Amino acid sequence: MVGDGEIDDGEAELTLARQDDRLVLAGDPRRHGHPLAVDFVTGRAAHRRRFGGGRGQLVARACGLAKGVTPSVVDATAGLGRDAFVLASLGADVLLVERVAAIFALLEDGLARALVDPETREVAARMHLVRGDAGRDLASLVASSGVAPEVIHLDPMFPHRDKSALVKKEMRLFRTLAGYDPDSPRLLEAALDVATHRVVVKRPRKAPPLKGPPPRHVIEDKTSRYDLYVHRRLVA
Repeated sequence: MVGDGEIDDGEAELTLARQDDRLVLAGDPRRHGHPLAVDFVTGRAAHRRRFGGGRGQLVARACGLAKGVTPSVVDATAGLGRDAFVLASLGADVLLVERVAAIFALLEDGLARALVDPETREVAARMHLVRGDAGRDLASLVASSGVAPEVIHLDPMFPHRDKSALVKKEMRLFRTLAGYDPDSPRLLEAALDVATHRVVVKRPRKAPPLKGPPPRHVIEDKTSRYDLYVHRRLVA
């Protein structure tokens, strides 16, 4: 885990620090907005857990969670863990893979707090975090985790514009660390090799698919889209 203070990737404008008993990533508030933390207990995560729509949510439908069907999922681009938490709250075992040290540290801290909260500990216990580069080492990371890779979820960084100023600042901070994903086609190829049943790729609704084989199915809402690459049907 990265310690408090300046992060280890050379981005001197961002720092990891303890604030109100949680780890935060902070930069110039004029550019990056409020400090960034992973919080699975309160706020947006708590609201979505209670009122998000259950298995009717787009990510749940894309990952094949249906009545009697709860696949194991590898979130190979974990980010802030929001989609992984939704899937785990619906009963799925989820392996979160994160390559950026500071983001991994935020996830580790957020999971530690969720594991001791009575309302989230059961959900957090289904989330298993590892650090690594999924585009390069996905097969070995999955093999050593003990999680069956029935479904692999990908949400590669995409240089699109967000309408919300708040989201813009949060994503600007996140992208300062993570950058974009020019190796997304390699990541898709690795996921297709490892997933036993399907790969799902989250995209902005109007973005092009990743380079590679065309998706077999597409599901979308007003802002987001999932491209589905299906090897075989998920069954109970």
